[in-house]
Amino acid sequence: MKIILASGSPRRKELLKLIVPDFEILISGIDEKLEEGLTPQEQVTRLAYIKAKDVYERTNGDRIVIGADTVVTKNGKIYGKPKDRNDAKQMLKELIEGDKMHSIITGLCVIIYKDGKYKEYITSDEVKVFLNDMSDDEIKKWLDTGNAMDKAGAYGIQNEFCVFVDKIEGNYSTAVGLPTQKLYDSIKEFI
Repeated sequence: MKIILASGSPRRKELLKLIVPDFEILISGIDEKLEEGLTPQEQVTRLAYIKAKDVYERTNGDRIVIGADTVVTKNGKIYGKPKDRNDAKQMLKELIEGDKMHSIITGLCVIIYKDGKYKEYITSDEVKVFLNDMSDDEIKKWLDTGNAMDKAGAYGIQNEFCVFVDKIEGNYSTAVGLPTQKLYDSIKEFI
């Protein structure tokens, strides 16, 4: 059965390889704009679904299509990918304010078509992340790596930024961008 990842994220690709060695990548062409009035969980599950559905509709045959989306959120505010360096710096400063805790929420949509039967699995998973303080010099040094701009919240837990993460509560793979435990449960009977 064909497995298709509806994402160009290198992190999601690495995580999916831990579950299945062979799959295709077909990037969705949808607009990833957030919709007014939705909770962070609703935002990521909506985006994961429309990514997967877009790719599903452009393919055929027995297949599993996997869509995902990740946001960082603190005090009800959603942090997507930064627009520029100043936006990234502001995000990081806000994330280390107060209790230094925020959430990473990843939405997951799996669409399975096998032997004429269609099935959807849509969910999300949340991780709480506690950061350490960062000086202005440390923020500058992190931003200078160039690794902040393509990540929600302007950081990645899996790279050099890890030295600023005090602890996480929840599944590490969810924080990276693909809740492998939930994905595996949804596809294990088909792989």
